[in-house]
Amino acid sequence: MDRVIYDRMAEHDSTHWWYRARRDVLASVIAREIKLPMEARILEIGCGTGHNLPMLAQFGTVDAVEIDDAARGVAERRLGRAVASAPLPEMAGVPEATYDMVALLDVLEHVEDDVAALRAIARRLKPGGAILLTVPQYPWMWSGHDVANHHHRRYVKATLKDAIGRAALTLELLSSFNSLLFPFAAAQRVAARIAGKQGSDDSLPPRPVNALFEKLFGLERYLVGRVPMPPGVSLLAVVRAQSSSPRRRPGPL
Repeated sequence: MDRVIYDRMAEHDSTHWWYRARRDVLASVIAREIKLPMEARILEIGCGTGHNLPMLAQFGTVDAVEIDDAARGVAERRLGRAVASAPLPEMAGVPEATYDMVALLDVLEHVEDDVAALRAIARRLKPGGAILLTVPQYPWMWSGHDVANHHHRRYVKATLKDAIGRAALTLELLSSFNSLLFPFAAAQRVAARIAGKQGSDDSLPPRPVNALFEKLFGLERYLVGRVPMPPGVSLLAVVRAQSSSPRRRPGPL
């Protein structure tokens, strides 16, 4: 990602509506769908400035990986110990068969070989361990935001399912999310592309707008995984390291 994006992440990740509401949605999915064991071992890959680490620590002991030096320094201060630098798909030095859950949150789209990355992550899971995965949705939403974030792709459900299948992982849950604000986000991205706007669209909005967007996005913590979600800015998946009887069918295409 461009350096300025990491800088804005460090500045706004505790106040921006997207970070705050997404953490609430993810925590709900972990508690309700993944149901980690006591004293779970958790790994977040691509933790950025570490803004998800306190949320993940509610569910167990957390390790983290981040390849950007400056962001890793911020994450280490938040975590209170070292954060590894181990790029995908090699993940050198990250132990295998160790983790009950790996969180890969808006990271896979940054990796050129997404199938190799998923296979490498699967080797770090204990038998039956889970990957909590989020990615940006819909290639037609491609904009300067994706360029600035160094994305290789945006997904649709079919392409994400294909990557998961080729990595020999078991898909347990697949859902759109950030759906309630999707019309606004889609219009903004399309307008930015038409205007030739460059750079990311992650600036902090005025306080009333920020609070409203947080409430609207945050409502999805009651919905994701429970009901079919309408189109959304992102996709969320829960996948397992080995075949087992899934608790539910993946969401509709």
